[in-house]
Amino acid sequence: MDNAAEGANVSSVDSAASAVETRGIEPVPDNERHGRVRELFPTWVAANISVLLLTMGAALVVFNKLNFWQVMIVAACAALVSFGLVGVVSVSGKWGGAPGAMLSRATFGVRGNLFPGAILWVARFGWETINAVTGAYAVLTVLDLVFGVKSNNVLIVITLFVFVACTFLVSGMGRKVLNICNTWSTYLFGVFSVLVLGYLIVHIKWDDVFSKPAGTTAMMIAGIGTIAAGGISWVPTGPDFARYLPHAASGKKIAGVTVSGAGMVMVPMVLMGAVMAVATPGLADAPDPVSFLGDLLPTWLAVPYLITAIVGMLLINSLSMYSAGFTAQTMGVKLPRALAVSINAAISLIGGLLLMLVAKSFLSSFITFLILLAVSFSAWIGVYVVDMARRKKRAVRYDAEALMDTGRTSKYWYVGGFCWQAMTAWAVALLAGIAFTKCDWFAGPLSGTFVGKYGLGWAATIVISAAIMAVLPTPREVAAEAAEAAEPRPEREKVAA
Repeated sequence: MDNAAEGANVSSVDSAASAVETRGIEPVPDNERHGRVRELFPTWVAANISVLLLTMGAALVVFNKLNFWQVMIVAACAALVSFGLVGVVSVSGKWGGAPGAMLSRATFGVRGNLFPGAILWVARFGWETINAVTGAYAVLTVLDLVFGVKSNNVLIVITLFVFVACTFLVSGMGRKVLNICNTWSTYLFGVFSVLVLGYLIVHIKWDDVFSKPAGTTAMMIAGIGTIAAGGISWVPTGPDFARYLPHAASGKKIAGVTVSGAGMVMVPMVLMGAVMAVATPGLADAPDPVSFLGDLLPTWLAVPYLITAIVGMLLINSLSMYSAGFTAQTMGVKLPRALAVSINAAISLIGGLLLMLVAKSFLSSFITFLILLAVSFSAWIGVYVVDMARRKKRAVRYDAEALMDTGRTSKYWYVGGFCWQAMTAWAVALLAGIAFTKCDWFAGPLSGTFVGKYGLGWAATIVISAAIMAVLPTPREVAAEAAEAAEPRPEREKVAA
């Protein structure tokens, strides 16, 4: 064995054994695939521990005019649709043992992957900024409730900086530390959520809650899109958390655990927000998404609940930054993953300051961002899922060596580094999705159609990108790989679906 290979093996062992993950975008070898499907459950619970879901639940009542039962249906459908997609795409992580941004090279081509990757990376900045701002507002609320310290510009800068710094530190530690933090956060947040729910059951006027008239079907459909947008943003990063799973891991279990973990938090949080909105209608358009809890809940309950929520939002951003580091490396940033994360941390800090000190309305900015986020991610999803469906039929699904090869010798070079079929489907669907979109910042030329009025631009984007990708000719490289895999080879192991 030469020195380079020996050094690589030592590095792999260190990465597998150390608490601080050093592995970057390179595929995880089979001998390090010791993950278990059940480890995904706390990951997707933690990914949804955000008081923003309370605000969004309140918005369904105040703005969409939905009643309690309609909100329940909307929340359940949103969790099933969005995290169902996350679960399905996560299966490719155990196929290839690599992050979603890396596996996407096999779909779009070595160079082609840079275009959707850039948009996903920029969208990730916005999501991390929103969560950082929410976390900072939660810290400010706790300081006010416990110490009577009122918010000011200097304190805003300090709290936001501390929150982003903590996020950066946790995300830099890697998968093992995140799994431990997610598990304990799930327990703590679950306990205090039950206490909050119990308090609401006793003190909320339930006659007012259940006497609200039903809203329209159109507003329900639009509400599903709004709530689902947050989950859709996790779809490209699903493989990042499944890449340590062995090939034999059940794809159905991966999807089931993902949906159940997310749904266990999403549905009750959105419902609690809807119930709270009956008592405090101003919740839906509050200047910040957190301070209302100090008015609605007693201090002894509001403070510990907010502290656990702060931890939850810190973990959400840590999970996002963890994946963003892979995206940065795939985009060509020549830094270790932990240092690549620093780019997102810096942008989150700058964007957060603008949102907290300059923006006039947090909620309108947030809803607009969610709408654009869903469309930008949906174009990638449709293309990627069709490509996954084609690979499901083959025994060799991803070539680890080709994924790491960015030159003309790569199997995923296609034509000039681009898979023109994938790029065409992605670009057309993205433009169509924007055309169907209407938000505070602009209205697309097709926003007045049925799709636009019902807020289904994101769904149309997925369907369009998937349909175009499916009808275009299968890339000859993919067809050749499929033909090779079809040849009888007794020594080839049977890979679980």
